[in-house]
Amino acid sequence: MSDLLVVHSSPRGEESESRKLAAAFLDAYGEAEIDTLDLWAESLPVFGGDHVAAKMAVIGGVEHEGRVRTAWDEIVEVVDRFKAADQYLFVVPQWNHSVPWVLKQYIDTITQPGLTFGFDGELGYIGLVEGKRAVVLHTSAIWPTFGDNPAPDYVEKWLALIGITDVASVRFGANLLDPSPGDARARAVSEAAALGRALAAARRPAPRALHASR
Repeated sequence: MSDLLVVHSSPRGEESESRKLAAAFLDAYGEAEIDTLDLWAESLPVFGGDHVAAKMAVIGGVEHEGRVRTAWDEIVEVVDRFKAADQYLFVVPQWNHSVPWVLKQYIDTITQPGLTFGFDGELGYIGLVEGKRAVVLHTSAIWPTFGDNPAPDYVEKWLALIGITDVASVRFGANLLDPSPGDARARAVSEAAALGRALAAARRPAPRALHASR
């Protein structure tokens, strides 16, 4: 069990604007049980034919066997790590009007029937990841004439699908024609730090020590 799962999807290291916002958030969040998942440093299952077959088997009520069983076990391992966290920080740069492919791979891996969502014939999709909070840090570098960023809507709608509706976000879009985006960057850093403090205040309390009666 971890207090916070941090999911990094930028490969740019210290040059990454989204990672700079994450650093401000984490500084404000303080000491805690933090699990960091760098999607560029850790390998995930390649969501291929066997994994799709495993997902469809669950939907169809068919028991997993052989390679399909192995594929499902790989998925469950990734989902268990995700669900072990109480809160989430997603660090998301915009790539080509969407999210980096490594984040999409992660989303496709953990969005599974019976694990993170269910379905009801009358109610529709039912999120199974309940009682969690998330912060999403969105960054983009854009030309003014192409100034929209649809990635936030995608991420927030996905989180709602799996049951996470307590979501806050920071959006920093650097104008590539602006020689000094410092003010906008400073505001985004301040917002990220404020959300770090807010989530730290909301995290589960540490278990109280039990003392034997004297």
